[in-house]
Amino acid sequence: MTTAPKSNQERINIIQECVIEAAEVRHAPGKPATPLLDTVNVPADVRKLKSGQLKQLAEELRAETIDAVSVTGGHLGAGLGVVELTTALHYVFNTPEDILIWDVGHQAYPHKILTGRRDRIRTLRQGGGLSGFTRRSESTYDPFGAAHSSTSISAALGYAVARDFKRKKNNVVAVIGDGSISAGMAYEAMNNAGASDSRLVVVLNDNDMSIAPPTGAMSAYLSRIVSSKEYRNLRHIGKEFAKIFPRPLREAARKAEHYARGMVTGGTLFEELGFYYVGPIDGHNLEHLVPVLENVRDDPQGGPVLIHVVTQKGHGYAPAESSADKLHAVQPKFNVIKTEEEKAAEKAKAAAKPALPTYTKVFAEALIKEAEHDNRVLAINAAMPSGTGLDIFGKKFPERTFDVGIAEQHAVTFAAGLACEGFKPFAVIYSTFLQRAYDQVVHDVVLQNLPVRFMMDRAGLVGADGATHAGSFDLAYLCCLPNMVVMAAGDEVELMNMVATAAAIDDHPSAVRYPRGEGVGLQLPERGQVLAIGKGRIVKEGTKIAILNLGTRLAECRKAAEELDARGLSTTIADMRFAKPIDLDLVKRLAEEHEVLITIEEGSIGGFGSHILHHLASMGLLDRGLKIRPMVLPDVFQEHDAPVKQYDFAQMNAKHIVAKALEALGQEQAAEIVARA
Repeated sequence: MTTAPKSNQERINIIQECVIEAAEVRHAPGKPATPLLDTVNVPADVRKLKSGQLKQLAEELRAETIDAVSVTGGHLGAGLGVVELTTALHYVFNTPEDILIWDVGHQAYPHKILTGRRDRIRTLRQGGGLSGFTRRSESTYDPFGAAHSSTSISAALGYAVARDFKRKKNNVVAVIGDGSISAGMAYEAMNNAGASDSRLVVVLNDNDMSIAPPTGAMSAYLSRIVSSKEYRNLRHIGKEFAKIFPRPLREAARKAEHYARGMVTGGTLFEELGFYYVGPIDGHNLEHLVPVLENVRDDPQGGPVLIHVVTQKGHGYAPAESSADKLHAVQPKFNVIKTEEEKAAEKAKAAAKPALPTYTKVFAEALIKEAEHDNRVLAINAAMPSGTGLDIFGKKFPERTFDVGIAEQHAVTFAAGLACEGFKPFAVIYSTFLQRAYDQVVHDVVLQNLPVRFMMDRAGLVGADGATHAGSFDLAYLCCLPNMVVMAAGDEVELMNMVATAAAIDDHPSAVRYPRGEGVGLQLPERGQVLAIGKGRIVKEGTKIAILNLGTRLAECRKAAEELDARGLSTTIADMRFAKPIDLDLVKRLAEEHEVLITIEEGSIGGFGSHILHHLASMGLLDRGLKIRPMVLPDVFQEHDAPVKQYDFAQMNAKHIVAKALEALGQEQAAEIVARA
């Protein structure tokens, strides 16, 4: 990682300051002392400060961010890495009139504190509280909603062109990280912006790029020079003067200036895309950062500018700086510093009630088992190794694990190429992120009937990450495709079986969906069993009501069946396993033998239930008085909240299944009472 050089004593001072700040956050009554931050409600208040006060403001902003996240959980390291950058941007630019767009938005907690939301910052990611990402409906200082990466430059260019049409003069700034800028969409946007005369500022927040040359006093000096009005005016005069030369000489002069500056400052790639490059700059040194931003703000020249800022994820907080993932994300009720007594109490509590394995971990270990038996099994992820469990797989099989960066489209077609050569690629991508590669799924995989295995973590509702990360639509967008085999695990053992089944499917593309969170605590087998394709299973046999479950609502179906049985309504539970192909023999039998059929899935309309209805209609089974009720996620983007509350809102917990059955049998009053309980 390239960061500003510091002496050992400076590093020791930073760590000592962090420990003092952390101790204050943990043990002082109330919040940490923030006298300067207390005078700031909106960015206009930041702009009233003297430049010499900005360092103190940034330190207090960092302490407030740590304290808030220690209560709510969420993304920590990314926000700590941009505290100084956030302070400088709001000091230099006239937000919200000047547009400031954060890519992804998980680093925007300090931004939220400075933009009128400090009083609600401890509601982050809580039900009814602030979003963990930027959101247009939340604040005028969030001009563009985010959560998926690499969108900021495209959106900012749209704002810039619209500004030009309106003949306005405000600035438009996009802040994008080095990971996000690796995605194809970012380069598409830069290519478009580079061919445009629209004034646009892109800040590249580089916290992991190896291409960055060292940052320090000389680099800061050069960046101030090349970003200054005088240099840009001289450069403009030179361009105008060069026009009188023959074209070969004119081009030679342009290239000489371009490459000479590129050799000194770097950034040749961005220059080739049409951006004026400034940097790299130490993103934690406000004395370097503010003058460069001011120069760019005041520059009369048109066209896009890229400011390369080098930062450190987790900066200013020693535990984050020393953590392998820079404390990218922490759990709710995260304590900044714990006493030995607190640590011992937590350890005893964990020993008394061991945590159940997560579906993510169960998947990873199941895939390891398959890879141990078949050296053709390969695993691919798109910059989410820990989130997908492939960090576990990668420790066992590093040479068979591929992290392609934030490049879902490439990941899918890369997997397709591997499948063409007889390998067994597992493309492990969150349900919501697979949406980014839908054309590649359809055209490069399914159309060619290639056996790529899609493992879709985070299926269904995802709690605190909210609508942007919910896996609501994969059943609808995959089950409509020819050749696809689509499975949904009802529990952790079923997930192991489906991983084994996907590994065995060698003549079709397949997909397995499974949720975020823990399993139900079943004893896990040594290795999963291969399932018969398109065949469900009867979990419980009854006579009156049949519940056709797909996915992890299975536990709620069991609870509902118990209550229905207690009411004298004998209930069957069928775990259908496959959304495609559907077990039509089982569906036909259940429809003929039961008065009520209920389908339930953790997905939107257009998925499993819709296909069941289609087949029932096609077989004429809706012509005989069968009462069927599909249960799907509501036709809204659900707010972030605890998962159980989200499923309560969606009316998909046990009591809602019972109410649906009673309503179908004409017991509306009883159904209403049950649903409200």
